[in-house]
Amino acid sequence: MSPKVAAAERKALARKIVARLKKEYPDATCALHHSSALELLVATILSAQCTDVRVNMVTPHLFAKYRTAADYAAADPRVLEKEIQSTGFFRNKTKSIIGMAQALVERHGGEVPQTMAELTALPGVGRKTANVILGTWFHKNEGVVVDTHVHRLARLLKLTRQDDPVKIEQDLMAIVPRDDWTWFSHTLIQHGRRVCIARRPRCADCVLNQLCPSSTV
Repeated sequence: MSPKVAAAERKALARKIVARLKKEYPDATCALHHSSALELLVATILSAQCTDVRVNMVTPHLFAKYRTAADYAAADPRVLEKEIQSTGFFRNKTKSIIGMAQALVERHGGEVPQTMAELTALPGVGRKTANVILGTWFHKNEGVVVDTHVHRLARLLKLTRQDDPVKIEQDLMAIVPRDDWTWFSHTLIQHGRRVCIARRPRCADCVLNQLCPSSTV
């Protein structure tokens, strides 16, 4: 099969998958609780190698105590480490949050910027985190968030053969309509948690079972 034909087939498959998921998850959105771009940025940094449920247990105290970028920038690292310890990798995350906040104060007047280049220039903020902020808070579809669920489901559905998140994102951006990029990420994450569970996929209950090459039904 030529690369052109394979790409066209993947695009056609993606179109059918999007249509079915839109009926099942019309309002899929970010599971991290937040009420500002800064809160979402902090929560997303904390979510690395951690469940959203755990992050949502930790952030109410943080958000009540640290209300601005300047508050985080001035935080005592030892105190912040204890406050976020249960999310894992707390020393690195503390360093990222304080560094990110200091950069916001120094470069952006304490406000979270709205471009990929400015976001990824912040300490502790990679493309995945920037995509979450841009898509979820600013409603700018600059890319597709490739977390572990999106990575796994995109390969199971044969929407990509890649294993590198950057290449997976490129493949998905080529076949999923741009207006749907953020929604599609949130939807695959929800579907991966509820139905296409890694250790025990519920293929019989899956709206995609007739389209999925990996379905056991």
